[in-house]
Amino acid sequence: MYGAAWRGPKPKDVAKMTEIIKAIKALGLETCGTFGLLQDGMAEDLKEAGLDYYNHNLDTAPEHYHNIIGTRQFDDRINTLGKVRKAGLKVCCGGIVGMNETRKDRAGLIASLANFDPQPESVPINQLVKVEGTPLADAEELDWTEFVRTIAVARITMPKSYVRLSAGRQGMSEEMQAMCFMAGANSIFYGDKLLVTANPKEDGDQVLVNKLDLEPENEENRYRDE
Repeated sequence: MYGAAWRGPKPKDVAKMTEIIKAIKALGLETCGTFGLLQDGMAEDLKEAGLDYYNHNLDTAPEHYHNIIGTRQFDDRINTLGKVRKAGLKVCCGGIVGMNETRKDRAGLIASLANFDPQPESVPINQLVKVEGTPLADAEELDWTEFVRTIAVARITMPKSYVRLSAGRQGMSEEMQAMCFMAGANSIFYGDKLLVTANPKEDGDQVLVNKLDLEPENEENRYRDE
C-alpha cells in the first residue's frame, strides 16, 4: 500500500503519485493507494497509471462521524468513493471500532458499507490504537466480543468481500484473533507496520496461522464453485 498524509492531493501531486504507481506495477505487484479526497479526473489518472485498489475508509457510522472527524464531512468520503468506482478502481473501504461508539453505530458503519453497489472488494475492520495525547487516548475499552461481533456482521452482509482483520492486532490475544477468523475474517495485514501503527511480529503471525491450520487463498479460486 502507498499512502500520503494530506487531506487530498493537488493536481501537481498526481504526477508524482502516478510515477510511483507505475514503478511498483513494473515489479509485478498489486497496488493500493490511500491519498484522501480526490478531485475530478484524479481517479482516472491513477487507474491509467496502474492502480488496482483505492483505500478510503468511512471510519465510523454517519451518525457518529461528527463526534470523531471535523476536517471533512461523511458525504465527502462517499463522493470520493463514487469517483473511484466510476474510474473502474477496486475499493478498499472499512472503519474503526472502539471510538466510544455504540453497538448501533457499529451496525450503522457496516450497513453503510454493505449498501454500496457494488460492495467493497476489501473491508478492513480496525480496532482503535490509542495514542497518548490524542482525544481518544482515554476511550472506553471495547469488549472483545463486540469486535468479533462486528467482524461477523461484516461477513454476513458482505459475503464476497475480503474482511480484513487490520489495525489493533498487536493488542489482541491469539484467542481473540482466532475468534475473528471463525467469525469470518479472511485476511490480515502482514508486516512490520500498518501505516504508522505497529503490527504483530511476522513469526508470531506464522505461529498463529499454523495453529489454526489456515491456508493462503487465491482470489481466482475463491469463487470457482459459486
